[in-house]
Amino acid sequence: MSAFQILLLVGAYFMVLMLISYFTGKNDSNADFFKAGKQSPWYLVAFGMVGASLSGVTFISVPGWIEASQFGYMQVVLGYLFGYFVVAYVLLPLYYKMNLTSIYEYLLERFGVVSHKTGAFFFFISRVLGAAFRLYLVAIVLQQFVFDDLGVRFEFTVVISILLIWIYTNRGGIKTIVWTDTLQTLFMILAVVLSIILINRELDWSFGEFLVSEELKAYDKFLFTESFLDRNHFVKSFIGGMFVTICMTGLDQDMMQKNLTCKSLKDAQKNMVSFSLVLVGVTFLFMLLGALLFIYAGKNGISIPLMDGKPKSDLLFPEVALNSGLGITLSVTFMLGLVAAAYSSADSALTSLTTSFCVDFLEVEKKEESRQKQIRKRTHIIMSIMLILVIIAFKYILNSNVIDSLLTVAGYTYGPLLGLFAFGILTKQKIHDRWVWLVSALSVAIIWVVANIPSEYLGGYVLGYELLPLNGLLTFFGLWLIRKKGEKVSTVQ
Repeated sequence: MSAFQILLLVGAYFMVLMLISYFTGKNDSNADFFKAGKQSPWYLVAFGMVGASLSGVTFISVPGWIEASQFGYMQVVLGYLFGYFVVAYVLLPLYYKMNLTSIYEYLLERFGVVSHKTGAFFFFISRVLGAAFRLYLVAIVLQQFVFDDLGVRFEFTVVISILLIWIYTNRGGIKTIVWTDTLQTLFMILAVVLSIILINRELDWSFGEFLVSEELKAYDKFLFTESFLDRNHFVKSFIGGMFVTICMTGLDQDMMQKNLTCKSLKDAQKNMVSFSLVLVGVTFLFMLLGALLFIYAGKNGISIPLMDGKPKSDLLFPEVALNSGLGITLSVTFMLGLVAAAYSSADSALTSLTTSFCVDFLEVEKKEESRQKQIRKRTHIIMSIMLILVIIAFKYILNSNVIDSLLTVAGYTYGPLLGLFAFGILTKQKIHDRWVWLVSALSVAIIWVVANIPSEYLGGYVLGYELLPLNGLLTFFGLWLIRKKGEKVSTVQ
C-alpha cells in the first residue's frame, strides 16, 4: 500500500468523523461539550469505551509485546476486570449522587481547595502523558510508513494529527466523542478479527488449527507463578491491574466523563459491567494476533523493523500488514484499525483535559455566561499545543515498549489520586488541606526512589505494577498524619 493510498484512506476516514461532528456539535454549548446533556445511551457509551480504553497502544504495542511477555499481560487484564466492578459499584454511585462535571470536585467537597487542585493536577499530568503515549505510537507508524516516503518531518506529522482531532472535537466535545468512539471501536475490532483471518489464510491454517498449533505454544504461557520475586508474577500483575483500572478509569476524568453522560446511575453501571467483559475478550484477541504476527514473521524471514537504528517490536504489526505482500485488504484493514484505535482515545483525552482545566482550575462555571464558551475554546487550543510538544519530546526520550511505559508512568501519577479518594471514601477524617500537595509530592518522590533500587538490594525482588497501590498507600498514610484530630465529617460522602 503506497503512502498516497494511505493518505487518501486516512483523509476519507476523517471526513466521516467531521460529518459526525457537524451533526453532534450543532448546539456548541458548554453543557453538551462537558456532559452531552446527560442523554447518551448506555450501550453506545459502553461500546465506544472499548476503543478508548484499548487505543493505539493496545492495537500496536500489545501484539508487539508478545515475544517478550507471552500471554502474561492477560494476568493484568484479569485484574482490570475486578477493578471495573469496583468502579461501577463504589465510585459511580458517588459521582452521580454529587452530580459532578469534573470528578475532582469531590475532593473540593470532601477536603478543600488544595486537595481539589492537587487531584486535578495529577490527573492533568497523567492524561497529558497517557494521551501523548498513545498518539506518539500512531505518529511513529505514520511517519515510518507514510511521511518518511514523502520527505515530511515527524514534527509535522504530529501537528497534523492533533489539528485533525481539534477540528472535529472543537464544537461537540464529549457529545461528539460518544458517537465517534462507537465508530472507531467498530473499525478497531473489525481490523483485529480480519487480520487474524487473513494471516491464518496465508499460513494455510483455520482459526482452530492456529489455536492448537505447536507454534502458538511457544507464546501462550498465561500464568507466571514460578517466583514471587519476578516482576510478572500473577499476584503482582493481578493486583497491579486492578488498581490500574480503579485509577486509570474510575479516578480519570477522561473515562468517567463518558459515564457521566448516561441518563442514570443504573445505565452507567450497566455500561461499565458490559464494557469490562467485552474488553477482556477483545484484549485476548489482540494477544492471539501478536502471537500470529511473530509466527508469520518467523516463517517468512521478516525482521523486527528498526527505528533510529534499534529494533522496535511495536512496528511489527504495521510491517507485516503494509510491507509483507499480504494484499490491499489487510493493509486497508490495518490502517483503519490503527487510526480508529489511536484517535478514539486521543480525542476523548483532549476533551477531558479541556473539561478538567476549565472546571477545576479556571472555574469556568463561575465566570460570566457570555465568556464561558470563549474560555473553553481557548483552553481547547492550549491543550492541543501542549500535546504536540509532549509527543515530539517522546521521540527523543522514549526507549521501551509503549504499553509498558504507559503502565509504569501510571504508578507515579495516579498513586496520589488513589490515596486521596480512598481516604475520602473509607474514613470520616478531616485533614489539614494546605499540606495535601506536600504529602502527594513526597509520596511520588519516595516511590521513584523505591522503583530505582537495584533488585539485588531487595533479595532479587523486581518491582512492577504494584508501585501504583504502594503509592496510593503512602499517600493514604500521609493524609492520616495530617488529619485534624478529633474532627470528623458527619457522613462519608
